[in-house]
Amino acid sequence: MIHLELFKKEDLSGVSYALDENQMKFTATAQQALKNISERDDESAFPVTIFENDTPAGFFVLDFGKDKFELTDNENSVLLRSLSVNPQLQGKGIGKSAMLKVSDFVRNNFKTCDEIVLAVNQKNESAYHIYLQAGYMYDGKIRIGRSGPQYLMYKKL
Repeated sequence: MIHLELFKKEDLSGVSYALDENQMKFTATAQQALKNISERDDESAFPVTIFENDTPAGFFVLDFGKDKFELTDNENSVLLRSLSVNPQLQGKGIGKSAMLKVSDFVRNNFKTCDEIVLAVNQKNESAYHIYLQAGYMYDGKIRIGRSGPQYLMYKKL
């Protein structure tokens, strides 16, 4: 069973997996994302561990900082970023299950948040389809990211 928890230091070894060159075009590793948060002393970013049963299986960040305004004007939104699943566990539906649980996780932990926004590279078709299946909407907006055009997606809570 998949569940989400706010990241704890003891989760680090479980999310310290390497991503292949193709995946690195689209997302950061958990270590990179945590380093960015630490270096910026960012109190508006909340790392989250994805668990399969009691084993860390993936990672993402909920970012309430100003970067979200590249995707939305909504003050009460959160940017979902740096999503990854351990490559040894990919293909089991963990990412999709996690994305289906994010809405309730955000509602339960961040009461004033009413929208989740994200950007997904147009070449990352599997992730794009997972987000669509999890209820995220794409209304035609794009931006240019570090690896090319990205679909801007959102989900109202």
